[in-house]
This record gives sequence, structure tokens and C-alpha cells, in this order.
Amino acid sequence: MTSRRSLSILLATALFAPSLAWAQTYPERPVKLVVPFAPGGSTDMVARLLADQMGPFLGQAVVVENKGGSGGALGADAIAKAKPDGYTIGMATVSTHGSNPAIYARLPYDPIKDFQPITNVMSVPSVFVVHPGVPARTMPEFIALAKAAPGKYTFASPGNGSLGHANIENFMELAGIQLLHVPYKGAGQAMNDALAGTVDAMTDNLPSSLPHIKNGKMRALAVLSPERSPVLPDVPTYRELGFPEMSEGGWFGLVAPAGTPPAIVARLHDAAHKAMATSAFRQQAASISGVHMANSPAEFGQQIRAAIARYKRIAAQANIRIE
Repeated sequence: MTSRRSLSILLATALFAPSLAWAQTYPERPVKLVVPFAPGGSTDMVARLLADQMGPFLGQAVVVENKGGSGGALGADAIAKAKPDGYTIGMATVSTHGSNPAIYARLPYDPIKDFQPITNVMSVPSVFVVHPGVPARTMPEFIALAKAAPGKYTFASPGNGSLGHANIENFMELAGIQLLHVPYKGAGQAMNDALAGTVDAMTDNLPSSLPHIKNGKMRALAVLSPERSPVLPDVPTYRELGFPEMSEGGWFGLVAPAGTPPAIVARLHDAAHKAMATSAFRQQAASISGVHMANSPAEFGQQIRAAIARYKRIAAQANIRIE
């Protein structure tokens, strides 16, 4: 029995020794960080900030690669199907790992089974904005206008079933108003028409909307966040306006393909947390009203499951389903 047991231990050691040694030398080349959206958006901003600060702690560059399309599904699928060796990781968002799984009948990836959570990184508020031509300076005024003329006022979204679409559908249900939905192929196109006044309103992540709010090209009426944003201190939260169900903004986290070795996940987790603790990261995060959300892989996995459950409820209430 002893000899058999010793032989089993020797065999197990022989099998796992190469992977352990490999994990100890990781990374030996640059790490690719896939962003499932186009350059310039909030996910891209957070990813590039994290990549810049994370590289020195890994001893290798972290290179951002944008792979947008299908509301983030193309990029998320690329992350899921990458080799689980730690050299391709990606950004997970409330869209790719919350609203999309709740709204789309078919996705090329499973948000739970196909990914290994590493850590959440940052939460940023969303903001409801209107074109200055809309005669409402506050959300109560806008609600009154919408109630007086159901279907007259329009809102843009990055596409049918997008997070922006789901959030405004939820708000319309709660506020008892009817707006006309105008879907676009991406947040950039939606914002361009909102800025031009072609559509009246939209909801967007605060970092990408802030410059337009500051220069007066858009007017902010409400912030989707537990607390007011320090960069927009005069804009109330939905909770303050009487809509406590709308209190969670978007988050941006780090994931790897399922099957990535635990030692490599731990290495990435450690480097990401050290990056988020740097003064450069915290200062730049504060400039876009970002809230630090570093946590464990297990905790991030729980957040993903909670987001899916929340948006399943919203999709059912608003009858949003894309086949």
C-alpha cells in the first residue's frame, strides 16, 4: 500500500510540476487585454488605465485590444474562446455579463461557465442627459413633459437590448412615462445624434458624457449611482428623485477564460490590486468619478450572478427579449 501511495504521489507530482513551474515564470511575454467595445468609451478608458498601471507589477506590458460589435458579444466571445494560459484576459461589464445574458435568447458565450473572474475594478455612474433644446432643466420637469405628450420625446441607445435601452425601459416603467426608443449601432453613434438634437435624450456612462455636459452641449438630469458624483455635485441620483430601484451604475471587471490555472489567476489578481492601489490609478479614477471596486474572484463571480438576475427582472417587466 505504501509503495502504491508513493507511486501515486510521484505520478501526480510529475503531471503537475510543469504547470506549476510554468505558472511561476508567468508572464514571459506581453499580456493581451481584450476590450469588447470600440476605443474611446468608458470600458476602454478603464482598461487602458488598468493596463498602464498593471504592467510594471507583472513585469510585462499589458496591451489593450479593442474588439467591438454586437453589444460587446463579439469581444466577450473572443475572451471566452482564448487559450486559458493567462496571455489573453478581458474586461467584463454589466452589459457583457449582466444585461446581454438576460436579454438575448442566444449568445455565443456563457457568462458564468466560460469565464474565470479575477476581480472587479471600478464602478462608474451612468447619467441621463437631454439635448439643451428640450425645455426641461430637471428630471421632474422632463417627466411632466413626457406625461403630457406620450411618445413625443425620443431616447437614443447603443442598440436594442443594450444596457442603455434596458435602463431607460426600467425608468419609463417606474416613472409612468412613454418615450420613443431610437436604437443605434453603438454608443458613439447614439451620442452623436443626441448632441445634434436628432434625439432628445439618452443614458450613458458618465466618463464619456462628462465633456459634453461640461461644455453645455448636453444637460444632465439624473445620475445612476448610490450617491451623487463629485464631478456633478448638483445632479441628483435616481434614488433622490424617488426611484430607489435605480441605484446601481455600471462596473468594469477583469476576467480570464475558464480553465486558466489558479496560480496565474492569483498572479493577475495580485497585479491588478497593486495597480488599483497606485496614486496614479486612484487620481485618474476620481477624475471620471470612478469608484474603486477591487474584490476577490469569488466576490466578483457573485456580482456577475447578481447582475444577470437583476436584468432578467428588468427584461421581464419591460418585455425586452431579442431572439
